[in-house]
Amino acid sequence: MNHRKCMNYEKCMNHRKGMNLEKGMNHQIVIKRLLKFFMAAAAAMTVCTGCSQTVEIMQGRPLSLSLHKSSEETEISAQLYSKSAVLIDGDSGRVLFGKNESEVLPMASTTKIMTCILALENVDIKDTAVVSEYAASMPEVSLGLKAGQTCTVENLLYSMMLESHNDAAVVIAEKVAGSAEAFAKMMNDKAKSIGCTDTFFVTPNGLDGEAADENGQMRSHSTTALDLAKILRYCMKLSEKKEDFIQITTTMSWPFTDVNNEMSQTLTNHNSFLNMMRGASSGKTGFTGKAGYCYVGSVIDGERTYIAALLACGWPDNKTYKWRDMEKLINYGKNNYEIREINTSPNLEPIDVYGAIGEINQLHDAVKIPVAVDHSVDPAPLKILLRDDEQVKITYNMIEKVEAPVTKGQMAGTVIFSIDNIKLKEYPVVFEENAQQITAKWCLRQIADRFLNP
Repeated sequence: MNHRKCMNYEKCMNHRKGMNLEKGMNHQIVIKRLLKFFMAAAAAMTVCTGCSQTVEIMQGRPLSLSLHKSSEETEISAQLYSKSAVLIDGDSGRVLFGKNESEVLPMASTTKIMTCILALENVDIKDTAVVSEYAASMPEVSLGLKAGQTCTVENLLYSMMLESHNDAAVVIAEKVAGSAEAFAKMMNDKAKSIGCTDTFFVTPNGLDGEAADENGQMRSHSTTALDLAKILRYCMKLSEKKEDFIQITTTMSWPFTDVNNEMSQTLTNHNSFLNMMRGASSGKTGFTGKAGYCYVGSVIDGERTYIAALLACGWPDNKTYKWRDMEKLINYGKNNYEIREINTSPNLEPIDVYGAIGEINQLHDAVKIPVAVDHSVDPAPLKILLRDDEQVKITYNMIEKVEAPVTKGQMAGTVIFSIDNIKLKEYPVVFEENAQQITAKWCLRQIADRFLNP
């Protein structure tokens, strides 16, 4: 009995030890799990935010400059009468063709497109203006206004843009700014805001002149073909008064009278190009002995808008040279450029969100949250004039990793579509799902669940 008791006692003691050992091992496993859980949670909750990356790719056909097109451009340049010429895309503003397009030259009465748009933007066209002695002294081409006459701004604008009357331009300038000199400053300020870096206005009508610029340097009334095309693009596409501008400059005739009905005549549009090419739209002619024949004009061909500017395009008796140059430039644009729609919904990689609760309440180093381009601000499709060998650059400025919480619709970056360093469109990129943050309360709940369900 004593022996059996001894054996049973030893067996019982060993059994108890085994039970305690197993229980201790279970506690160690739980403790290790909790330590691992806390370490992972701490790591997830201490990640830096705001890390970003920029990626650029090209969308379109492979870039392989066509020797044929290069030779075509060279051939057209040689054929143009203009000393300086440019063709731009009226929508994006980028240069499609250029010949000495940045050479500074006088621009004659093409100046009046700037005078017109400033008047439209700054005064009511139904207002009246009184003719000054200075305005009445302007040389031909003039309306023949007399000092003291009163005219509506509307009639003066038609006089200036259809018949290119120099006196009407000065009356308008004085109405808007008080003097021709003050108006010239407005013209130069507007040119800078449009991005015209090589333009300097002295007169509101384009007559040759000189004046000191803001640095005290004497400069002539001048521009470049590229700047002149930019100004017309602003007038037609960007100004809040673009519709009024186009209405005036494409009107073929207008009945002019002064307020007191002392003068009455029918004005005729001298922009002959309006009747020369299908789709011809707004434009303005110009000529002085120094500038030669000049022209800036546009053609709308379906969804395509071409704007061309010509400077120093012959002298008398070569008045028609500018129309031949316009035809060459517009045909070059039509033959080489087509509207293409760009895919603005590329597939984007999900973004790592740290410190976020994963699926089925699991803890992860990072949770991947999907993102997408948000078109709600600008839902219109992106269409751009492209040559066969051109590509659109897509730049992604994205958050690389971020700390929770994240809400659906929250900004994750931007995507920019551009060509020739001209931004076409920029869209926000947003998170498509929520990502909840790991909190102390959530951690305690997970710990409790692990103790209850080891």
